[in-house]
Amino acid sequence: MSGVVTEPADVSANRRRSRIAARIGAFVALGLGLGAAAGVLWELVVDLPVYKIASDGAASTTERGLTEFFGGDAWFVAIGLLVGLGLGILGWRRFRDLGWPLVVVVCLTALGAGLLCWMVGYRLGPGDFTPRLSAAQAGDLVPIELTLRARASLLTWPFFAVIPVLLGSSLGRDDEDPQPFFRRPTPASSGRQAED
Repeated sequence: MSGVVTEPADVSANRRRSRIAARIGAFVALGLGLGAAAGVLWELVVDLPVYKIASDGAASTTERGLTEFFGGDAWFVAIGLLVGLGLGILGWRRFRDLGWPLVVVVCLTALGAGLLCWMVGYRLGPGDFTPRLSAAQAGDLVPIELTLRARASLLTWPFFAVIPVLLGSSLGRDDEDPQPFFRRPTPASSGRQAED
């Protein structure tokens, strides 16, 4: 008897799983926090086009205003590029040994961040357009609502987040790679060959 107390293997494995789950939970919380902050940023940077109410109650906008309808979507994608790449890089650096579940964790976290960005931006924006338009008086300028018009813009967040994971896994060093068949001769080994 050596007197050394060791933990059973199942207790050690449970502790490892709980540590990984806690780290993943912190990563998801960070991603959602970034999504909320991105929603605030989205609301600040988007210049919403406005409708002008005429004396007869008709609403009109300019041609430039029509082109600005998708400016909100463009900003949403640009912010998603930064947040998605950041989440992907952080996920790869922290969880690369997790294996294929890393892709799922990163994609779902980025998707949640994008949804939260959309929700926060909408809540901070001017709100629903129809009631504001119906309550407007002649000469009022009524901005449109801050929302995604192209719903596919939301999918860019997980797409951008998975890029660093895919690049890191395909181009990075792999610990399971076999050693090279031919090795360069070292000075010590070349001297031995000359003696033979």
